[in-house]
Order: sequence, then C-alpha cells, then structure tokens
Amino acid sequence: MSDTRSIIEDPYHFQRLIGFRMVEWTAEKVVLHLPFEEKHTNRYGIPHGGVHALLLDTALGYAGCYTGDPDNKKLAMTLSITVSYLSRPKGTLLITEASKTGGGKSTFFAEGHIVDETGELIAKATGTFRYRRGPERIVP
Repeated sequence: MSDTRSIIEDPYHFQRLIGFRMVEWTAEKVVLHLPFEEKHTNRYGIPHGGVHALLLDTALGYAGCYTGDPDNKKLAMTLSITVSYLSRPKGTLLITEASKTGGGKSTFFAEGHIVDETGELIAKATGTFRYRRGPERIVP
C-alpha cells in the first residue's frame, strides 16, 4: 500500500481561506478536519450551514477521485448534493468523513457525515458527481 501522505494534495486557495485540511485519503474514505473558529459562525454563533455543505461537498467529491497515484489525478464536479443538518457541535473540531458508494465510468455516488471530537453527529450528506474529462480550469 502506498504512503497516503504523498497522495494528499497541497491546500488550494479556497481551502486555505476556510482553513480545513485533508488528513486521510484512501480508496475507502477521505477525512477532512476544520478547527471551528468564530469566522465560521452565522449570526447565532454556530457554524454556518454553508460551512457544513462546503466540507461535505468537498469530501464527497474527493471520495470518488482516489487513484493512489499523485501523478494520475481524477477530478469531479457536483451534480447534486443533499445535506441534512442534525445538531450543533459540542466541541471545536469539525471532522468530515466520506466514501464512494457506487457509480460507473462517468458518474459516482458518495455519502458522508460531520462529527466533532466529542462524537456529536452534526450533519450528513449524499451526492452525485460527474468525473471531469480534461484539466481545464476557469480562473478569473
């Protein structure tokens, strides 16, 4: 089995802005960590729902793109995602875990959840993704 540290990609710009990091990426699952900070809150002082959706969308997408080879990257785009918000965190670390659940040559399905370090279940999601065919990027 290859060393997963070589598989984990460097943070991209938006990832650095929000502050989450990938801590594990294998064929079975991906795990992201986000230390919960005031900048992530809504007006009630709890994590904004968009933060949950961002983490889940990212993790679910990565879950279907594992190749085991950092020189052979797969990219995907979200076709649909459903997020269920279940609780607010009791702790200060949001832990997102996702896995691919099925699919074929051009699309895949994934599911995931967010817990905090106390084990509190915060949110769950399912999604459908399409593999991207080319390396094209749109940058303003």
